[in-house]
Amino acid sequence: MTYCVGIKLNAGLVFLSDSRTNAGVDNISTYRKMIIYEKPGDRFMVLLSAGNLSISQSVREILQVEQLKETPESDPITIWNATSMFDACRILGQAVRHVYERDAASLKRAGVEFNVNLVFGGQIRGEGMRLFRCIRRATSSKPRPRRPTSRSASTSTASPCSIAC
Repeated sequence: MTYCVGIKLNAGLVFLSDSRTNAGVDNISTYRKMIIYEKPGDRFMVLLSAGNLSISQSVREILQVEQLKETPESDPITIWNATSMFDACRILGQAVRHVYERDAASLKRAGVEFNVNLVFGGQIRGEGMRLFRCIRRATSSKPRPRRPTSRSASTSTASPCSIAC
């Protein structure tokens, strides 16, 4: 079992994750489940992952290059030029859908459920800190403003969330 937690406090954001992976009773190793995307002075974003390690690795690599195109004429939005954390979260959702569309059928044939739980948060210049939870097929939730809040992801508990990325 693997866990990650994001907590939004009045004073800032706190991110915690374990690093244990388990591929069987005798095969326990470690892998970093927290990745930081940063452009100093402009944006700071953290992605925490729980669930299938190969899926979360794919999502985190694709997230760095994924582009969201609103219209054929518009410039693509990436996590590096998004003007809001909500838009950055939408790009994360698109990355999850990309991996799902590419890998879910073959995983299912192998008897493996598509299972990824992500906590994504941070701040983009000009905007307050934001915290989201993105699970399985690219849905997310965000905490209510003005209250200390936490988001957690666990391989043992996952529930649908209300805001689609």
